[in-house]
Amino acid sequence: MPITARRVASGSGWYVLDVICTAGPHDRGEEEQHERPSISAVTAGTFQYRSSAGSAVMAPGSLLLGNPGQCYRCGHEHGRGDRCLSFQMTPAFVEQVAAGVKGVRRTTFAAPRLPPADAMVPILAAAEAARDAGEKEAFEELTVALAGTVLGALAEAPSTGPAPSLRDERRISRIVRRIEADPSERVSLVALARAEGMSPFHFLRCFRAVTGTTPYRFVLLRRLHRAALRLRRSDEAIAAIALEAGFNDLSTFNHRFRRATGLTPRAWRRRARV
Repeated sequence: MPITARRVASGSGWYVLDVICTAGPHDRGEEEQHERPSISAVTAGTFQYRSSAGSAVMAPGSLLLGNPGQCYRCGHEHGRGDRCLSFQMTPAFVEQVAAGVKGVRRTTFAAPRLPPADAMVPILAAAEAARDAGEKEAFEELTVALAGTVLGALAEAPSTGPAPSLRDERRISRIVRRIEADPSERVSLVALARAEGMSPFHFLRCFRAVTGTTPYRFVLLRRLHRAALRLRRSDEAIAAIALEAGFNDLSTFNHRFRRATGLTPRAWRRRARV
């Protein structure tokens, strides 16, 4: 498997890798094993993750979860390449974090994946920005925040429905990559369904089954993620960033951004530069 992994930060009981994979449909994935608890945030691309905890299609914003000793295999049947930020932790580190999270009764991950969610937007945007800026000192608190948020989400997670077919995984993966290429593109659910020869209802049901969220929520979260990164990386006007990310109305962007991150866009930018 053509993979490169670069350590971007480390500390007591944890380290973070920037993992880039260039595998495609004709590359056979090899069976691997998780050595320690891990949470890998997908920042680009899609791939199939299969482990003893279950199978899932990984898309940008989703989190791949691994337990020590767990065997797994990754595949790229539906497209080439992906990139992840992989947070590797010791069991003791995870237990320390779990002690402060309400409702957590187990420190192993019962699911193979967590889908994109509002709570992850500020953490993942900050992590990706820190990776690109070489801000190693930012990763300790990001690792703690990510682990705690994941454990809390798993404690509240509902049971899953039936697994999608391989054909539906392939079709939805193509749509995910189309959205990832330009989240600002205005395309209706009906048009996306028609592009893959699916009825709108079947498309909606399959998209949720494959990604863990709806098309509308996925597009919104990718737009917020793009905007959060640009706010940290540039001095562009907030209105221009909102427009580029796909928000036609500044007040709507401000409302959505604050609901996802707990901060206004201006406060988010200011806090990132303290």
